[in-house]
Amino acid sequence: MNNFINLVQNENMKIYRRIRTWIMFGIIVLMVLFFAILFRLGGGGSTISAWDATGQLSFLYYLVTIFASVVAADIVAGEFTWGTIKLLLIRPWTRTKVLASKLLALILFTLLITVLFFLSSMLISYAMYPVKTSMMFSDNASPFAYLLEDMLYRYIDLLVITLFSFMISTVFRSSGIAIGLSMFILFTGGIFTMLFNPVRYPWAKYTLFVNMDLSQYRGGQEGVAGMTLGFSITVLICYVLLFLMISWLVFNKRDVAA
Repeated sequence: MNNFINLVQNENMKIYRRIRTWIMFGIIVLMVLFFAILFRLGGGGSTISAWDATGQLSFLYYLVTIFASVVAADIVAGEFTWGTIKLLLIRPWTRTKVLASKLLALILFTLLITVLFFLSSMLISYAMYPVKTSMMFSDNASPFAYLLEDMLYRYIDLLVITLFSFMISTVFRSSGIAIGLSMFILFTGGIFTMLFNPVRYPWAKYTLFVNMDLSQYRGGQEGVAGMTLGFSITVLICYVLLFLMISWLVFNKRDVAA
């Protein structure tokens, strides 16, 4: 167990000792601050509350998804690029543990960058906008609970894309391909859903794109073609397990020391 913890710590050091990671963190905070200022200059300072501003800033979460995908694309492929994978394999660690440590470090990174985004959005909004009755949320609804639920839906979306990027990085050992395909899923998922509507094509409700937006089930609503929250979660879990299984099989069978 101690060996595995050391492996995870080693992977964390590889992530957080790179200036790229801290630039990502800085960009997120600066972009949140920039758009908060834009909203206020546009007249929003006198009409919306801090909760409303936090909700409007949530659209910037796509940056978090992009940055997480970049780290996922490099966490395995980068070892081959720099030749450091050999240093990992000459030590008494199984390949499963090496891959699992990278996966855990990646998930911890996605959680950290998500928390950073959420807290920076709230703190900047509270610093720049008045704390008053929200226009976006009803009196009976808790703005914090609503925003937290929305962030959970967005995080699940991010996690699926990040694990897909992790799989592509492991299979092709190319961070460029992993980033490119991840961005394709991120920006074309909505288009795919419109083209292949489950109402017209029943098989489409089993595709990844259609099930990624869990916010469609907010408030217990039913999705298109009779889809439910439980159904979409089950489909997403199946895809995630498939991504991880492919990653594990390839990483364990390939001559990674070559």
